[in-house]
Amino acid sequence: MKELFEQIKSLNVLVIGDVMLDRYVIGEVSRISPEAPVPVLAVQEERSVAGGAANVALNLRSLGAAVETIGWFGADEQGEELISILEACAIQVDSKFRFSSAPTISKSRVTASNQQICRVDREAKIRDYEPGLEKLGSAISEKVKAADAVIISDYGKGFITLPLLKLVSEYAKFTSIDPKPSRLLQYTKPNLLTPNRLEALELAGLSRETREPFPQNEVVTRIFERFSPQLLAITLGADGMLLAQDGVVQCTIPTAAREVFDVSGAGDTVIASLTLALRAGETFARSAEFANLAAGVVVGKVGTATASPQEILTLL
Repeated sequence: MKELFEQIKSLNVLVIGDVMLDRYVIGEVSRISPEAPVPVLAVQEERSVAGGAANVALNLRSLGAAVETIGWFGADEQGEELISILEACAIQVDSKFRFSSAPTISKSRVTASNQQICRVDREAKIRDYEPGLEKLGSAISEKVKAADAVIISDYGKGFITLPLLKLVSEYAKFTSIDPKPSRLLQYTKPNLLTPNRLEALELAGLSRETREPFPQNEVVTRIFERFSPQLLAITLGADGMLLAQDGVVQCTIPTAAREVFDVSGAGDTVIASLTLALRAGETFARSAEFANLAAGVVVGKVGTATASPQEILTLL
C-alpha cells in the first residue's frame, strides 16, 4: 500500500465539473421564535468546505496527487472563498475560469444536534453555467492533454455539456466520469464510470423506485450497451461496490466502513481514489479495494471530507 501512495505522488489529475462551496452553520435550538413557528438557532460554529467537483479535487490532493480544477468560479465572495480553500491545499485554479455572469454555486446547511434544519442554496439556472468553448476550448484541451487522468464530476448544475465531453474524450489519456443521469448526456466510452445504485438504474433506463433486489446483470448489460465504459464501479452503500469490466460483472466488494456518520461526498472519494490507483498501475480489483478503504474513512466523518494516506493505512 505504501508503494501505491508513492506512485500516486507522480500523477497529475485534472478535475472538470460543478464546483461548489458548502457552508455549515451549526448550533443549538432551545426555543421557538415569537415571530413565527420556527426554531431559533444559537450559532456555535460556522465553517466552509469545498463541495461537488471541488471536493473530488481535495480528495485527490489528500492522497498525494498534483491537481488542477476547472469549473464555474464566480466573481463573488463565495468564489474567492472556494478558490482560497483549494489553493491552501496546493490545488491549481486557472484565472480564466472566473465568471461574473452567474454566482458561485453554494449550499448552506443549518444544523442543530446533528439534525439539518434547512439548506439554503445559491445558484442560477443550468444554462447559465455552460462554459463557452469557443473561448475556453483551446485552454481546456491543452490541460486535458497534459493530465495523466481527467475526472468529470457532473452534479447536474450545467458546467458539463456534450461538447465538453467530446473535447475531453478526444484528448484525454484516461477519463473517469461520475454521472448525473437526469442530464441525459452521452457519457460515451469512458475508461471508468462510477454511478451509485440509483444513478445506475437510471443509466440503465430502469425505474429508480423499484423495491426489487438490485438487478446487477441487467443493469451492467444495459449500461455497457448505452455507454460502453471500459470499467464500471457501482457504489451500493452498505452493500459495498459492484465491479464490471467490458460489460461483464466481476464481483462485489463489501464495504470497509466500520461506522457511518455521513455518506455525503463518499462518491467523490471513490472516483478520486479509484482513478489514482488505476493510473498508478493497480488492477481494477485492487484499485476498488483501495477506493473502498478510502470511502470507509470518509463516511466515518461528518460532512464532506477526505481520506489521508495515514487514515487509510490505519483502517487497513
